[in-house]
Amino acid sequence: MKFDLTINKKNYTVDVEDGTPLLWVLRDELELVGTKFGCGIGECGACTVHIDGKAERSCQQMVELVEGKEITTIEGLSENGEYPVQEAWKTIDVPQCGYCQSGQIMTASAFLNKNHQPSKEEIRMAMHGNLCRCASYNRIEKAVGLASSQMQESKQVKV
Repeated sequence: MKFDLTINKKNYTVDVEDGTPLLWVLRDELELVGTKFGCGIGECGACTVHIDGKAERSCQQMVELVEGKEITTIEGLSENGEYPVQEAWKTIDVPQCGYCQSGQIMTASAFLNKNHQPSKEEIRMAMHGNLCRCASYNRIEKAVGLASSQMQESKQVKV
């Protein structure tokens, strides 16, 4: 079946079976491999993308259900990795293995677009559903806080 998708502000037509998870459309059909496969059951967060601005697990979103929606992947967050959350990740040197980081960054950016001045507890609650095999949680929380400050200074809050 053919599906028309809007991903990173570009239009794509993909020919895949009904019921194909968005994750595999992104990775296998469109070669947008920044979105990672982690668990396949929506528990780890490695495959997080934005769908209409909300952080969603792409392994759980069937292609037919996202047609007509605005999808943003890590590749679409910023052209050169300059989005404040990405900059904060670099400043704090968050990643160890880096595998979960695109999902972490996508979750953090969607969260900060809704909550511009979060407390440490709010950051912790927003990020708790994304698993990090290297246990970089303290640096992740610190980077989200730094990104929030940077976004407030630059008045950049919406993707």
